Amino acid sequence: MSQQPTSLVPCARYHVVHETQATYQSIVTLSQQFLHLSPRPFSYQHTEFHQIIVIPTEENSSDGVDYFGNITRHIAITTPHKVLLVRAVSTVTLSPRYNLEQIKDTPPWENLRDIVQQSKNSDYQEACRYLYTSPHVSCSPALESYASTSFTPGRALLDAALDLTHRIFDDFEFDDEATDISTPLEQVLAGRRGVCQDFAQLMIGCLRSLGLPARYVSGYILTHPPEGQPRMIGADASHAWVSVFCPDLGWIDFDPTNRCLVQSDHITLGFGRDFSDVTPMRGIVLGGGEQKLDVRVTVTPL
Repeated sequence: MSQQPTSLVPCARYHVVHETQATYQSIVTLSQQFLHLSPRPFSYQHTEFHQIIVIPTEENSSDGVDYFGNITRHIAITTPHKVLLVRAVSTVTLSPRYNLEQIKDTPPWENLRDIVQQSKNSDYQEACRYLYTSPHVSCSPALESYASTSFTPGRALLDAALDLTHRIFDDFEFDDEATDISTPLEQVLAGRRGVCQDFAQLMIGCLRSLGLPARYVSGYILTHPPEGQPRMIGADASHAWVSVFCPDLGWIDFDPTNRCLVQSDHITLGFGRDFSDVTPMRGIVLGGGEQKLDVRVTVTPL
């Protein structure tokens, strides 16, 4: 087994403000929203402070944990309103993850494929949740073919995953007008354009098409302003990346949008099979007509 990262030593602290403002054409008399806006505590991340502020104030709210272990909140607002503001404020501490040197010598990828396909061992039941198609991730021969360039016979699992991460970055162009949440992966693969959500779900589809468990991670990434320029309020973004299961090391995260092994610039909200499991905010309203949605994220290093 590879050397464990030093998880007790903090490597980064961040203050995160995530604001979602919905402006409606007419009065909303009832709003019920389901939120995934609380950072998920796990071995590489500790939440020091977290608060969700809703304007107008919610009449009812309840906290919970979903099927995948993510922290959730359900809110209900009965005050008539034309503007809804949900502000999530968090301070998180990150610990070191595995680095490139530590992930080099993992077993061949076929070993994991065979283990999860054949074994009923309870140690792998959690990973097996992420083997199959889901609402926004399909498996197909086309995705398997694209992945097979990286996953050659006998290649180390995480080395192949890193190569796939690099290829998606090199082969696809970031274009926030090319796709929407309903765009199928086959269209993303053919058009070679999309956003972080598309690239994460594409990589997941490739891995699952090979028979490998992979999950979708939702969170934030610290962006870096041009040299000599100040950081802009609201300039950071909600982000998505991929987590790959390795029996010896656990879940290892890769970011195909930024061509990297995830280290200390990524803050995790939660994870699931795809975007639909960890949508930051979704719900129903009574009234309102057309709506305009503005989202602002600010990640400040401490």
